[in-house]
Amino acid sequence: MVLQYVSLARVALAGALAAALAGCSVAPAPQQASRPVPSAPEPVARLSSDQAVRNFDAVVRRVEPVAESECRARTRGLDCDFLIQVDTRPGQPVNAFHTLDAEGRPLIVFTVAMIAEARNQDELAFVMGHEAAHHIAGHLVQTQRNAGLGAVVFGTLASLATSGASDAVRQATVEQALQAGALVGARTYSKENELEADALGTVIAARAGFDPLRGALFFSRLPDPGDQFLGSHPPNAARFETVRQVAATL
Repeated sequence: MVLQYVSLARVALAGALAAALAGCSVAPAPQQASRPVPSAPEPVARLSSDQAVRNFDAVVRRVEPVAESECRARTRGLDCDFLIQVDTRPGQPVNAFHTLDAEGRPLIVFTVAMIAEARNQDELAFVMGHEAAHHIAGHLVQTQRNAGLGAVVFGTLASLATSGASDAVRQATVEQALQAGALVGARTYSKENELEADALGTVIAARAGFDPLRGALFFSRLPDPGDQFLGSHPPNAARFETVRQVAATL
C-alpha cells in the first residue's frame, strides 16, 4: 500500500518501521573522482522506529517547500506541487524514487527500508532533494524519450537483419531488440543525470537547513557500482565529489 505522507500515515509508518528494524539487516541495495567516499564519522547504529518517523516528519516539512520553490524558480510550466509518499508494503528494498501520478503530479516515494536505513535527518534530506532534482531537471521525460528512440533504432535494425527469416523468428528477434534498445537508450545519460541530481539535491538540502555533505555519507554504506558501461549510477566517489564541490560554493 502506498500512502500519501500526512500525519495519519505516521501510525502505519511506525508499525512498518518497527517490523523492518526488528527483522532485517538491510544493506542498501562523468568524471572520475580523485577522492574516495569518506567513512562516516559517527556510529552507524540503526535508529528506533520512533526516531526514524520523527526524522522523516521533520525532513518532509522542511525540504518539500524548498524543493517546490526551486522547481518554480528553475522551470516554466512544470508541475512543482510535490507529493511525498511512503511505500509501506513489506519486503520492499532500500529505495527512494521520483515518478508522476496519473495527472502528472510529481511524486517522491520512500520505502520503509529506506527510511529505516537513514541514520540522520541529513541523509533523508539529501535523498529527498536528489529525487526532487530529477523532476526539476526533467530526467524522467528524457529517459523515457531516449528509451523510445533506442527501441526504434534497435527494432528497425533487427527487422532489416531478419527480413528473410520466418515470421516467428523475426518477431522474437525484433522483440528482443526492442527491449535491448530501450535499455541502452534509457541508460545513455543515466550517470550524468544522477550527478546532476546530486548537484541540485545538494542545493535543495542546504537551503532547507541540512548538511548535504553529512547526508551524502549515505554513499559510504552503498555498494560501489564502479564505472560500468551502461551502468545506471556513477561511482560513489564521483557522486560524493560532486556534492563536495557544489557544497563548497554555497
